Amino acid sequence: MRGCEMKKIYFTTVMSLFMFSCRADPPENPPLLLTEEIILPHVSERIDHLDIDLQKQRLFIAAFGTDAFEVLDLRSGTIIHSITGLNQPQGVLFVPEFNKIYVTSGGTGECNIFDANSFNPVGSIKFSSDADNIRYDETAKLIYVGYAAALAVINPATDSLVREIELDGHPESFQIQSRGRRIFVNIASDSQIAVIDKRTHQVITRWWLESGGGNFPMALDENNHRLLIGCRTPPSLTVLDTETGKQVSKLDTDADADDLFYDAARKRIYMSCGEGFIDVFAQIDADHYAEVERIPTTPRARTSLFVPELNRFYLAVPVWGKDIAKIQVYEIPRQ
Repeated sequence: MRGCEMKKIYFTTVMSLFMFSCRADPPENPPLLLTEEIILPHVSERIDHLDIDLQKQRLFIAAFGTDAFEVLDLRSGTIIHSITGLNQPQGVLFVPEFNKIYVTSGGTGECNIFDANSFNPVGSIKFSSDADNIRYDETAKLIYVGYAAALAVINPATDSLVREIELDGHPESFQIQSRGRRIFVNIASDSQIAVIDKRTHQVITRWWLESGGGNFPMALDENNHRLLIGCRTPPSLTVLDTETGKQVSKLDTDADADDLFYDAARKRIYMSCGEGFIDVFAQIDADHYAEVERIPTTPRARTSLFVPELNRFYLAVPVWGKDIAKIQVYEIPRQ
């Protein structure tokens, strides 16, 4: 069974314990239930990241392949607005307290800013190249944008650039501590995690993965001081101690992971993989993890969004074969 590579154990009682630890949930209790498929008629090719407006039930979609930003009304299941003319949109961020949407574009290196009611442009910030992942620090009221080989710091009150933090390579996914003072950044080209002090905006240390690389998606379990990293070479889930940077666990996964989420309420991990699966893992304790399920999806469906407030998981499915683009909505059964 994937994720539990070990020598054969010949004692029956020990084998029983081993099988239980590798399969946390029985097959008849699926961790995700597909409840709806919402067609995206004007979207083709690659779909990048997603964000949500919880109050108005709107899903924001970076439609990379069609150079557009799509607004999906989740209540009606229809696209209610499209912004075209972007250049490879990759990241999208909705900041409710400022009622603005930020869309980053890899082709131009630009972060375009829109009013969340009218969708009119209200500003933009130009970076050197490849504007990508974007996050909001609710505590400090600052936005972070990964681009080129740096992380930019933006003040959303004025939409002005505060600081640029130089890195050793392009930042992929990154996570910001809500109670601590650090930011963890995946540098996939160097199998590195850069650790930034969010008060001084300086890189304070660097960790290198013990095995593997291509570290793209990342999630943070702040309570247990664990950093969850999806690697592509080889496909794996690596767990690090955020106090030491040391690896505490590693499990095999499906290939081409691009989004990864930690479900603190259920102690679960969801990873969307372009190979055509959602990999679900259980956190037994801070140092031990087990595969729960491999949920078949569609090849290249690798971006997603976990929304704990709605108990839902949204998967972006691009055009594949005769299938058209869509958002798959998965319900997470209540425990």
